[in-house]
Amino acid sequence: MYESKIKSERIMNISKIEHIGIAVKNLNDSIKYYEDVLGLKCYSIEEVKDQKVKTAFFLVGETKIELLESTESDGPIGKYIEKRGEGIHHLAFKVDDVSSALSEAKSKGVQLIDQNPRKGAEGLEIAFLHPKSTNGVLTEFCQESKR
Repeated sequence: MYESKIKSERIMNISKIEHIGIAVKNLNDSIKYYEDVLGLKCYSIEEVKDQKVKTAFFLVGETKIELLESTESDGPIGKYIEKRGEGIHHLAFKVDDVSSALSEAKSKGVQLIDQNPRKGAEGLEIAFLHPKSTNGVLTEFCQESKR
């Protein structure tokens, strides 16, 4: 049986799954599925130019679903879809402080994609951990922007 070795004081302080990112070829078609079939409501569509992506968000309880459509074929999502097809792209966790969470992950031998937080959709500060160090799951840390 697996026993966790959780310390009494956590630096990373993950409080919830912030969102699940799903790579899609066509945002409008995908929005229709989530609205018409699942009965969810898209509450926000946003382009994040520096990441070459357009996003759409749905709220399910306290967790969001983020649909990601590449705005350029050479963007990260475009490359992902070309290589792996549509589907779950990443899992995002809400943390108190992205910089501290990155430092803690790095100190534990996790390979980072982002050395420092950057601006993401919905004004969040974000950073990614490399899936080679996270059992194949692209992992994102998110926090409300302090700026």
